[in-house]
Amino acid sequence: MNNFLQNILQNVISFQQDKPLLFTHLFFWMFFAVVLFFYSFLYKFSKARTVYLFLVSLFFYYKTSGVFIVLLLFTICSDYCWGWLIYKAKKDVVKKLAVTCSVCINLLLLGYFKYAYFFTESSNEIFGTHFKFFNHFSHFSNSFFSTAFSVDKLILPVGISFFTFQSLSYIIDLYREKVKPVNNIFEYGFFVCFFPHLVAGPIVKAHEFLYQIHQPYNLLKTEFGLALFWILNGLAKKVMADYVGVNFVDRIFENPNYYSGVEVILGILGYSLQIYADFSGYTDIAIGVALLLGFRLKTNFKSPYKAQSTSEFWQRWHISLSSWLKEYLYIPLGGNKKGTFGTYACITILCSVFILLSGNIWLFTLLPGVAILFGALMYFFKGFRTTINTNINIMITMLLGGLWHGSSWMFMIWGGLNGLGLVIHKLWLKISPFKNSTNFLVKVLCVLITLLFISFTRIWFRSDDLETVANLFDRIQNHFGFDLFFKVLTSYKTVLLVMLLGYLIHWIPERFKVGYRTLFSSSPIPVMGVAVVAAVFLLYQALSADMQPFIYFQF
Repeated sequence: MNNFLQNILQNVISFQQDKPLLFTHLFFWMFFAVVLFFYSFLYKFSKARTVYLFLVSLFFYYKTSGVFIVLLLFTICSDYCWGWLIYKAKKDVVKKLAVTCSVCINLLLLGYFKYAYFFTESSNEIFGTHFKFFNHFSHFSNSFFSTAFSVDKLILPVGISFFTFQSLSYIIDLYREKVKPVNNIFEYGFFVCFFPHLVAGPIVKAHEFLYQIHQPYNLLKTEFGLALFWILNGLAKKVMADYVGVNFVDRIFENPNYYSGVEVILGILGYSLQIYADFSGYTDIAIGVALLLGFRLKTNFKSPYKAQSTSEFWQRWHISLSSWLKEYLYIPLGGNKKGTFGTYACITILCSVFILLSGNIWLFTLLPGVAILFGALMYFFKGFRTTINTNINIMITMLLGGLWHGSSWMFMIWGGLNGLGLVIHKLWLKISPFKNSTNFLVKVLCVLITLLFISFTRIWFRSDDLETVANLFDRIQNHFGFDLFFKVLTSYKTVLLVMLLGYLIHWIPERFKVGYRTLFSSSPIPVMGVAVVAAVFLLYQALSADMQPFIYFQF
């Protein structure tokens, strides 16, 4: 009996790489129930609840990422100190130096874990060297924590992109005097690693969240109902995403040569639904869990496939990242007014990454010539100069957004295509005869065109390599299979009906969605309880296999 209890305790406390703490696992909800139980004694005391939730969040990250909690603690301690230095400094030069150091440390840490292996491999290919990649963090972990990581591989810590960006927002907001420093390191640690949004967002900016730490706990009955609704809504989305992915989308992208062009196109549209349901499902759950604890997170998705243009799409999709990039990158670079020194520094970095990806060092010799050509065109042609100045920062932001997802041609092309879509839309607005049209058919057409374009760009986002992309296009172009259309519909009738239902629910007018959310959240508690039990039972019955990890965990 003692051994049995000891094994249970060890499983609860220890990190298990094959069993991360996910919203979709029963263990998480048991964990959350325990958190709420002790929270019920502390929620009235802001200092105690802050320390408690900070420690709970650390445990959550440890159960999700194991020894990589060291990186999270380093980020918290480092930026907490840099933040106080920025606040206490009397001279502006000291503040600039401190914020520069913090930004560089954060980006170097993020860059190492996301791009170190890529740079080693690219350097070997370009210069003909034979350097072996050595993971210093794995070596450190193996030496001090008795782990068994391979030192010749790079493992990406879960959520590092999200908590790094979040910590950067605090440093930059402090420098801009948009916030005051937190009172102690527990408050800062809580801000950075609050567990509902820690590993996949939404990214929380300092000036949008820190003030909540000191506010008294306040949760209306309707907010309690709304929190339950978001949690159930997110779980339902995740079940749908996994069903569409496992039974249709993943098979097509893994072996496109086995499928017709009709199936490939449906698979691409299926992936758009899958990634939306998966990612927005996570953030729905995060918003609901945070709300039960008394904290309000910003909306991260606003029915993005209702967008009538690429510009509107990026105002509705992953809003926390889009607004972060706009506030901390796009506007500082000059926005749509002009290029700055930072603009051209970013161009140099992006060009270097392109060359490393290509593996052709001789391309570096073309850069001066290309720079001179563009400089001459901008000097002699005012229209060209205006076009470049007003659009270059959009392209840079989207390319860097692609690079944020990973160091490969796939993400760079995806980012570049979306940037190009934004630029073309800006130019189209100047001549569009439908700019202010209220015609329903025109709006529907714009929605469908936008969805098709966004889905088209995701071919590169989802594919493993350019060969897969080429195979997908080959199936569409040369093996479309018009004669198989009705056979495809009948063969995949269940998964296609799920996809159709997903899109139709997505396109429901917002006033109806607000209506049924309000109806649920204003219902009596017993009615809510019955609805929750019924929903959980149905979701459990809908599971066809073990729940898949959330897609954005890999970023």
